[in-house]
Amino acid sequence: MASHRKPRTRILTSPGSRRTAAGLTTAALASVTLLSQSADAAPRAPKPTIEEVKQKVDGLYRQAEVATQKYNAAKEGAEHQRATVNGLLDAAAKRAQKMNESRRELGTFASAQYRTGGMNPTTQLMLAKDPQEFFDRTHLMERLTGRQKQAVTDYQEQQAAAARQRAKATSSLEQLQRTQTSLQESKRSVQEKLAEARQLLSRLTAQEKARLAELERQKEAAAKRRADELARQQAEKARQQAEKERQQRQSGGSTTGGGSTGGGSTSGGSTSSTQVEKVLAFARAQIGKPYVWGATGPSSYDCSGLTAAAWKAAGVDLPRTTWDQVKVGQRVATSDLKPGDLVFFFDDISHVGIYIGDGKMIHAPHPGANVRVESIYYDPIYGSVRPA
Repeated sequence: MASHRKPRTRILTSPGSRRTAAGLTTAALASVTLLSQSADAAPRAPKPTIEEVKQKVDGLYRQAEVATQKYNAAKEGAEHQRATVNGLLDAAAKRAQKMNESRRELGTFASAQYRTGGMNPTTQLMLAKDPQEFFDRTHLMERLTGRQKQAVTDYQEQQAAAARQRAKATSSLEQLQRTQTSLQESKRSVQEKLAEARQLLSRLTAQEKARLAELERQKEAAAKRRADELARQQAEKARQQAEKERQQRQSGGSTTGGGSTGGGSTSGGSTSSTQVEKVLAFARAQIGKPYVWGATGPSSYDCSGLTAAAWKAAGVDLPRTTWDQVKVGQRVATSDLKPGDLVFFFDDISHVGIYIGDGKMIHAPHPGANVRVESIYYDPIYGSVRPA
Protein backbone atom coordinates (compact mmCIF):
# COMPACT_ATOMS: atom_id res chain seq x y z
CA MET A 1 0.00 0.00 0.00
CA ALA A 2 1.45 3.31 -1.07
CA SER A 3 2.28 5.92 1.60
CA HIS A 4 0.52 9.34 1.33
CA ARG A 5 2.56 11.20 3.99
CA LYS A 6 4.09 14.55 2.95
CA PRO A 7 7.87 14.24 2.42
CA ARG A 8 9.91 15.84 5.20
CA THR A 9 12.14 18.77 4.39
CA ARG A 10 15.67 17.59 3.95
CA ILE A 11 18.25 18.83 6.44
CA LEU A 12 21.48 20.07 4.91
CA THR A 13 24.09 17.72 6.19
CA SER A 14 26.91 18.01 3.72
CA PRO A 15 29.79 20.46 4.39
CA GLY A 16 29.00 22.35 1.21
CA SER A 17 25.40 22.83 2.21
CA ARG A 18 26.39 24.11 5.64
CA ARG A 19 28.80 26.62 4.08
CA THR A 20 26.05 27.90 1.80
CA ALA A 21 23.71 28.44 4.76
CA ALA A 22 26.41 30.18 6.76
CA GLY A 23 27.09 32.48 3.83
CA LEU A 24 23.44 33.44 3.62
CA THR A 25 23.32 34.14 7.36
CA THR A 26 26.43 36.32 7.21
CA ALA A 27 25.00 38.30 4.30
CA ALA A 28 21.76 38.87 6.18
CA LEU A 29 23.60 40.10 9.26
CA ALA A 30 25.72 42.41 7.16
CA SER A 31 22.59 43.87 5.59
CA VAL A 32 21.07 44.53 9.01
CA THR A 33 24.31 46.17 10.17
CA LEU A 34 24.45 48.41 7.13
CA LEU A 35 20.82 49.44 7.63
CA SER A 36 21.54 50.23 11.28
CA GLN A 37 24.58 52.29 10.36
CA SER A 38 22.59 54.14 7.73
CA ALA A 39 19.96 55.01 10.35
CA ASP A 40 22.64 56.22 12.75
CA ALA A 41 24.21 58.27 10.01
CA ALA A 42 21.04 60.32 9.48
CA PRO A 43 21.91 64.02 9.08
CA ARG A 44 22.11 65.86 12.38
CA ALA A 45 21.07 69.45 12.96
CA PRO A 46 23.94 71.80 12.05
CA LYS A 47 25.86 73.30 14.93
CA PRO A 48 24.66 76.86 15.62
CA THR A 49 26.95 79.69 14.63
CA ILE A 50 28.51 81.96 17.24
CA GLU A 51 26.16 84.71 16.13
CA GLU A 52 23.20 82.41 16.76
CA VAL A 53 24.59 81.38 20.15
CA LYS A 54 25.03 85.03 21.12
CA GLN A 55 21.49 85.83 20.03
CA LYS A 56 20.16 82.87 22.00
CA VAL A 57 22.13 83.75 25.15
CA ASP A 58 21.11 87.42 24.96
CA GLY A 59 17.49 86.33 24.57
CA LEU A 60 17.73 84.04 27.59
CA TYR A 61 19.25 86.84 29.68
CA ARG A 62 16.41 89.12 28.65
CA GLN A 63 13.80 86.47 29.48
CA ALA A 64 15.51 86.00 32.83
CA GLU A 65 15.25 89.75 33.49
CA VAL A 66 11.54 89.70 32.70
CA ALA A 67 11.12 86.79 35.11
CA THR A 68 13.23 88.68 37.65
CA GLN A 69 10.89 91.67 37.50
CA LYS A 70 7.95 89.31 38.00
CA TYR A 71 9.79 87.82 40.96
CA ASN A 72 10.47 91.29 42.40
CA ALA A 73 6.82 92.27 42.00
CA ALA A 74 5.61 89.04 43.61
CA LYS A 75 8.10 89.38 46.46
CA GLU A 76 7.04 92.96 47.13
CA GLY A 77 3.40 91.91 46.97
CA ALA A 78 4.02 89.03 49.36
CA GLU A 79 5.70 91.34 51.87
CA HIS A 80 2.81 93.81 51.76
CA GLN A 81 0.27 91.00 51.93
CA ARG A 82 2.05 89.43 54.89
CA ALA A 83 1.95 92.75 56.73
CA THR A 84 -1.76 93.03 55.93
CA VAL A 85 -2.43 89.52 57.20
CA ASN A 86 -0.55 90.18 60.41
CA GLY A 87 -2.54 93.37 60.96
CA LEU A 88 -5.84 91.60 60.34
CA LEU A 89 -4.92 88.76 62.67
CA ASP A 90 -4.03 91.25 65.39
CA ALA A 91 -7.31 93.06 64.82
CA ALA A 92 -9.21 89.78 64.94
CA ALA A 93 -7.53 88.88 68.23
CA LYS A 94 -8.50 92.25 69.72
CA ARG A 95 -12.08 91.80 68.52
CA ALA A 96 -12.19 88.36 70.09
CA GLN A 97 -10.94 89.84 73.35
CA LYS A 98 -13.67 92.49 73.31
CA MET A 99 -16.25 89.82 72.52
CA ASN A 100 -15.06 87.79 75.49
CA GLU A 101 -15.32 90.88 77.69
CA SER A 102 -18.92 91.33 76.57
CA ARG A 103 -19.58 87.67 77.24
CA ARG A 104 -18.15 88.02 80.74
CA GLU A 105 -20.43 90.96 81.41
CA LEU A 106 -23.41 88.88 80.35
CA GLY A 107 -22.20 86.16 82.67
CA THR A 108 -22.12 88.66 85.53
CA PHE A 109 -25.78 89.45 84.99
CA ALA A 110 -26.60 85.76 84.81
CA SER A 111 -24.79 85.05 88.08
CA ALA A 112 -26.62 87.88 89.79
CA GLN A 113 -29.98 86.55 88.66
CA TYR A 114 -29.07 83.06 89.79
CA ARG A 115 -28.15 84.30 93.26
CA THR A 116 -31.34 86.30 93.60
CA GLY A 117 -33.80 83.80 92.25
CA GLY A 118 -32.42 81.14 90.04
CA MET A 119 -31.76 80.96 86.35
CA ASN A 120 -34.81 82.41 84.62
CA PRO A 121 -35.51 81.99 80.88
CA THR A 122 -34.08 85.38 80.07
CA THR A 123 -30.72 84.49 81.63
CA GLN A 124 -30.62 81.21 79.79
CA LEU A 125 -31.12 82.99 76.52
CA MET A 126 -28.42 85.50 77.45
CA LEU A 127 -25.93 82.63 77.82
CA ALA A 128 -27.10 80.85 74.70
CA LYS A 129 -24.53 80.05 72.03
CA ASP A 130 -26.50 82.09 69.50
CA PRO A 131 -27.19 85.56 70.98
CA GLN A 132 -28.83 86.50 67.67
CA GLU A 133 -31.74 84.24 68.57
CA PHE A 134 -32.02 86.02 71.90
CA PHE A 135 -31.69 89.44 70.31
CA ASP A 136 -34.46 88.70 67.81
CA ARG A 137 -36.93 87.96 70.56
CA THR A 138 -37.73 91.57 71.32
CA HIS A 139 -40.46 90.71 73.78
CA LEU A 140 -37.82 89.27 76.09
CA MET A 141 -35.67 92.39 75.77
CA GLU A 142 -38.37 94.33 77.51
CA ARG A 143 -37.67 92.30 80.69
CA LEU A 144 -34.04 93.49 80.79
CA THR A 145 -32.68 96.65 82.32
CA GLY A 146 -31.02 99.29 80.14
CA ARG A 147 -27.54 98.17 81.15
CA GLN A 148 -28.37 94.56 80.39
CA LYS A 149 -29.76 95.49 76.98
CA GLN A 150 -26.57 97.39 76.18
CA ALA A 151 -24.46 94.42 77.27
CA VAL A 152 -26.33 92.13 74.88
CA THR A 153 -26.06 94.67 72.06
CA ASP A 154 -22.32 95.09 72.66
CA TYR A 155 -21.80 91.36 72.62
CA GLN A 156 -23.75 91.02 69.38
CA GLU A 157 -21.73 93.79 67.71
CA GLN A 158 -18.41 92.43 68.90
CA GLN A 159 -19.30 88.95 67.68
CA ALA A 160 -20.23 90.24 64.22
CA ALA A 161 -17.10 92.39 64.03
CA ALA A 162 -14.90 89.46 65.03
CA ALA A 163 -16.49 87.32 62.30
CA ARG A 164 -15.77 90.02 59.71
CA GLN A 165 -12.16 90.29 60.84
CA ARG A 166 -11.71 86.55 60.62
CA ALA A 167 -13.15 86.54 57.08
CA LYS A 168 -10.78 89.33 56.00
CA ALA A 169 -7.80 87.53 57.51
CA THR A 170 -8.77 84.29 55.76
CA SER A 171 -9.12 86.07 52.41
CA SER A 172 -5.76 87.80 52.85
CA LEU A 173 -4.09 84.51 53.75
CA GLU A 174 -5.43 82.96 50.56
CA GLN A 175 -4.13 85.92 48.55
CA LEU A 176 -0.75 85.58 50.23
CA GLN A 177 -0.60 81.91 49.27
CA ARG A 178 -1.37 82.77 45.62
CA THR A 179 1.33 85.45 45.65
CA GLN A 180 3.86 83.05 47.12
CA THR A 181 3.02 80.52 44.40
CA SER A 182 3.66 83.20 41.77
CA LEU A 183 6.91 84.04 43.53
CA GLN A 184 8.12 80.45 43.30
CA GLU A 185 7.10 80.17 39.65
CA SER A 186 9.04 83.33 38.74
CA LYS A 187 12.06 82.12 40.69
CA ARG A 188 11.99 78.77 38.88
CA SER A 189 11.70 80.55 35.52
CA VAL A 190 14.75 82.73 36.23
CA GLN A 191 16.82 79.73 37.27
CA GLU A 192 15.82 77.74 34.19
CA LYS A 193 16.72 80.56 31.78
CA LEU A 194 20.07 81.20 33.42
CA ALA A 195 20.91 77.49 33.52
CA GLU A 196 20.18 77.19 29.80
CA ALA A 197 22.38 80.20 29.04
CA ARG A 198 25.24 78.77 31.11
CA GLN A 199 24.91 75.44 29.34
CA LEU A 200 25.15 77.07 25.90
CA LEU A 201 28.24 79.03 26.89
CA SER A 202 29.92 76.02 28.48
CA ARG A 203 29.83 74.13 25.17
CA LEU A 204 31.90 76.74 23.33
CA THR A 205 35.50 76.05 22.45
CA ALA A 206 38.24 78.56 23.26
CA GLN A 207 38.16 79.77 19.66
CA GLU A 208 34.39 80.20 19.77
CA LYS A 209 34.59 82.11 23.05
CA ALA A 210 37.16 84.44 21.48
CA ARG A 211 34.82 85.02 18.56
CA LEU A 212 31.95 85.71 20.98
CA ALA A 213 34.10 88.26 22.82
CA GLU A 214 34.90 89.94 19.51
CA LEU A 215 31.19 90.24 18.72
CA GLU A 216 30.68 91.87 22.11
CA ARG A 217 33.47 94.37 21.40
CA GLN A 218 31.91 95.22 18.06
CA LYS A 219 28.52 95.82 19.67
CA GLU A 220 30.06 97.97 22.41
CA ALA A 221 32.03 99.99 19.84
CA ALA A 222 28.89 100.70 17.81
CA ALA A 223 27.02 101.72 20.98
CA LYS A 224 29.93 103.98 22.00
CA ARG A 225 29.88 105.79 18.65
CA ARG A 226 26.20 106.61 19.15
CA ALA A 227 26.88 107.74 22.72
CA ASP A 228 29.68 110.01 21.53
CA GLU A 229 27.35 111.56 18.97
CA LEU A 230 24.69 112.18 21.63
CA ALA A 231 27.33 113.77 23.86
CA ARG A 232 28.40 116.03 20.99
CA GLN A 233 24.80 117.08 20.32
CA GLN A 234 24.12 117.76 23.99
CA ALA A 235 27.33 119.77 24.33
CA GLU A 236 26.38 121.86 21.30
CA LYS A 237 22.91 122.40 22.70
CA ALA A 238 24.39 123.50 26.03
CA ARG A 239 26.82 125.85 24.24
CA GLN A 240 23.98 127.46 22.30
CA GLN A 241 21.90 127.85 25.46
CA ALA A 242 24.83 129.43 27.32
CA GLU A 243 25.40 131.84 24.43
CA LYS A 244 21.74 132.78 24.41
CA GLU A 245 21.78 133.49 28.14
CA ARG A 246 25.00 135.55 27.76
CA GLN A 247 23.40 137.69 25.10
CA GLN A 248 20.29 138.18 27.22
CA ARG A 249 22.38 139.30 30.16
CA GLN A 250 24.26 141.77 28.00
CA SER A 251 21.01 143.19 26.67
CA GLY A 252 19.57 143.41 30.18
CA GLY A 253 16.86 140.85 29.47
CA SER A 254 15.83 138.06 31.81
CA THR A 255 16.96 134.52 31.21
CA THR A 256 14.23 132.07 30.37
CA GLY A 257 14.05 128.44 29.46
CA GLY A 258 16.00 125.50 30.79
CA GLY A 259 19.55 125.45 32.01
CA SER A 260 22.45 123.53 30.58
CA THR A 261 22.25 119.85 29.95
CA GLY A 262 25.24 119.08 32.09
CA GLY A 263 25.61 118.84 35.85
CA GLY A 264 22.65 118.02 38.02
CA SER A 265 20.11 120.49 36.69
CA THR A 266 16.67 118.99 36.40
CA SER A 267 14.61 121.76 34.84
CA GLY A 268 10.99 120.76 34.66
CA GLY A 269 11.19 118.48 37.71
CA SER A 270 11.37 118.94 41.45
CA THR A 271 14.64 117.02 41.93
CA SER A 272 17.50 119.16 43.22
CA SER A 273 21.07 119.11 41.94
CA THR A 274 22.18 117.95 45.40
CA GLN A 275 19.95 114.89 45.13
CA VAL A 276 21.31 114.09 41.68
CA GLU A 277 24.87 114.32 43.00
CA LYS A 278 24.00 111.83 45.73
CA VAL A 279 22.42 109.47 43.20
CA LEU A 280 25.49 109.55 40.96
CA ALA A 281 27.93 109.22 43.85
CA PHE A 282 26.07 106.17 45.14
CA ALA A 283 25.87 104.56 41.71
CA ARG A 284 29.58 105.08 41.04
CA ALA A 285 30.43 103.50 44.39
CA GLN A 286 28.65 100.30 43.28
CA ILE A 287 30.70 99.82 40.10
CA GLY A 288 32.31 96.40 40.11
CA LYS A 289 29.69 94.72 42.30
CA PRO A 290 28.04 91.65 40.75
CA TYR A 291 24.61 91.44 39.18
CA VAL A 292 22.45 89.04 41.18
CA TRP A 293 18.80 88.69 40.23
CA GLY A 294 16.42 89.86 42.96
CA ALA A 295 19.22 91.67 44.84
CA THR A 296 18.92 95.19 46.23
CA GLY A 297 22.40 95.60 47.75
CA PRO A 298 24.62 96.36 49.38
CA SER A 299 26.93 93.66 47.98
CA SER A 300 25.02 92.90 44.74
CA TYR A 301 22.15 94.25 42.66
CA ASP A 302 19.80 93.58 39.82
CA CYS A 303 19.01 96.48 37.49
CA SER A 304 15.99 97.96 39.26
CA GLY A 305 17.50 97.14 42.65
CA LEU A 306 20.45 99.41 41.80
CA THR A 307 18.32 102.32 40.57
CA ALA A 308 16.03 102.13 43.61
CA ALA A 309 19.00 102.01 46.00
CA ALA A 310 20.72 104.95 44.28
CA TRP A 311 17.68 107.19 44.51
CA LYS A 312 17.01 105.99 48.05
CA ALA A 313 20.43 107.42 48.93
CA ALA A 314 19.09 110.79 47.75
CA GLY A 315 15.94 110.47 49.87
CA VAL A 316 13.61 109.41 47.05
CA ASP A 317 11.70 106.13 47.28
CA LEU A 318 11.24 104.41 43.93
CA PRO A 319 9.08 101.32 43.34
CA ARG A 320 10.84 97.98 43.15
CA THR A 321 10.25 96.96 39.53
CA THR A 322 11.14 98.57 36.20
CA TRP A 323 7.46 98.42 35.28
CA ASP A 324 6.58 100.69 38.19
CA GLN A 325 9.69 102.88 38.11
CA VAL A 326 8.91 103.96 34.56
CA LYS A 327 5.65 105.48 35.83
CA VAL A 328 7.35 107.73 38.41
CA GLY A 329 8.39 111.25 37.46
CA GLN A 330 8.57 113.19 34.22
CA ARG A 331 9.08 111.51 30.85
CA VAL A 332 12.00 112.97 28.89
CA ALA A 333 13.34 112.49 25.36
CA THR A 334 16.67 110.78 24.85
CA SER A 335 18.14 114.00 23.45
CA ASP A 336 17.13 115.82 26.66
CA LEU A 337 18.59 113.31 29.12
CA LYS A 338 20.35 114.70 32.18
CA PRO A 339 22.43 112.96 34.84
CA GLY A 340 20.29 111.02 37.29
CA ASP A 341 17.55 110.24 34.77
CA LEU A 342 16.43 106.63 34.43
CA VAL A 343 16.73 105.02 31.00
CA PHE A 344 14.54 101.97 30.28
CA PHE A 345 15.14 99.33 27.63
CA PHE A 346 13.23 96.87 25.43
CA ASP A 347 9.54 96.97 24.59
CA ASP A 348 8.78 94.95 27.73
CA ILE A 349 10.62 97.53 29.93
CA SER A 350 12.66 94.77 31.53
CA HIS A 351 15.90 96.73 32.08
CA VAL A 352 16.91 100.12 33.48
CA GLY A 353 20.07 102.18 34.02
CA ILE A 354 21.05 105.56 35.54
CA TYR A 355 22.15 108.20 33.04
CA ILE A 356 25.44 109.91 33.97
CA GLY A 357 25.94 112.15 30.92
CA ASP A 358 27.79 111.90 27.60
CA GLY A 359 25.47 109.16 26.37
CA LYS A 360 26.51 106.81 29.16
CA MET A 361 24.84 105.11 32.10
CA ILE A 362 25.65 103.05 35.17
CA HIS A 363 23.68 99.80 35.30
CA ALA A 364 23.67 96.21 36.50
CA PRO A 365 23.69 94.45 33.10
CA HIS A 366 22.91 90.75 33.53
CA PRO A 367 24.03 87.61 35.39
CA GLY A 368 27.74 87.02 35.07
CA ALA A 369 28.48 90.74 34.72
CA ASN A 370 29.25 93.49 37.24
CA VAL A 371 27.78 96.95 37.71
CA ARG A 372 29.52 99.10 35.09
CA VAL A 373 29.49 102.20 32.91
CA GLU A 374 28.14 101.59 29.43
CA SER A 375 26.60 103.39 26.46
CA ILE A 376 22.85 103.80 26.70
CA TYR A 377 22.71 102.51 23.12
CA TYR A 378 23.94 99.05 24.03
CA ASP A 379 20.31 97.86 24.14
CA PRO A 380 17.22 99.29 22.40
CA ILE A 381 15.84 102.22 24.41
CA TYR A 382 12.19 102.17 25.48
CA GLY A 383 12.09 105.61 27.10
CA SER A 384 13.42 107.72 29.96
CA VAL A 385 12.09 109.21 33.19
CA ARG A 386 13.30 111.98 35.47
CA PRO A 387 12.26 111.01 39.02
CA ALA A 388 10.48 113.80 40.87
